[in-house]
Amino acid sequence: MTAPQRILIVEDEPLIAMMLEDFLELLGKQLAGSADSVATALSVIADGGIDAAILDVNLAAGEKSWPVADALAAADIPFVLATGGSGDMVADGYKDRPVLAKPFTMDAVEQALDSLSRSI
Repeated sequence: MTAPQRILIVEDEPLIAMMLEDFLELLGKQLAGSADSVATALSVIADGGIDAAILDVNLAAGEKSWPVADALAAADIPFVLATGGSGDMVADGYKDRPVLAKPFTMDAVEQALDSLSRSI
């Protein structure tokens, strides 16, 4: 399978989102969209054109990104869960998804996205 090229970033920290955008560019990927909330992410998903997503588990104001994970799974779009916490923060239905631990490195992002191409 081919590696995903158009990546959605769901991240509430602007500097982290910008760093991920830079990593994607250096890895030859395209930014399919960037969202800092569940509502914005759901809108981007509805617009289409996404091959995969990097999904921060915990968003601003205590918002959890599980509705976004549900929408991605329903659309058959693979995603990586990004978290600064331990694996027990991952909802039971998504414990089989790849996890990208913060702080991110470009190598870790590349490996996580590559793992999605094996699961597509």
